[in-house]
Amino acid sequence: MTASDHALDSLAVAARAADAKGGDDLVALDVSGPLPFADVFLLVTGTSERNVIAIADEIEDVLREAGSKTLRREGHSSGRWILLDFGDLVVHVFHPEDRMYYGLERLWLDCPAVPLEPLLAG
Repeated sequence: MTASDHALDSLAVAARAADAKGGDDLVALDVSGPLPFADVFLLVTGTSERNVIAIADEIEDVLREAGSKTLRREGHSSGRWILLDFGDLVVHVFHPEDRMYYGLERLWLDCPAVPLEPLLAG
């Protein structure tokens, strides 16, 4: 199974928003095979709690403008790990220490990466 076109379109919008707000180490994983509820995870690192919140807010704003509704948001008040669920796209914005600690890349190691360079350029 592969990620839907809608998930990839949403990923492109979210990745550009994260990059514009200074998000680091962007990684996208196609989780459509093992997960029935999402197609893509986007992992982003912010440089501070304030930056993590700013990145998450920007992603939420631009995806809302593009017609996607946030189904669930967790962790916004702490700014350490914010999860934004848009259905087929789930965005994780981490503080650097939390990203290293939870290691989602290791947990989803068997899922293929989605190349972000072409999406950020477009």
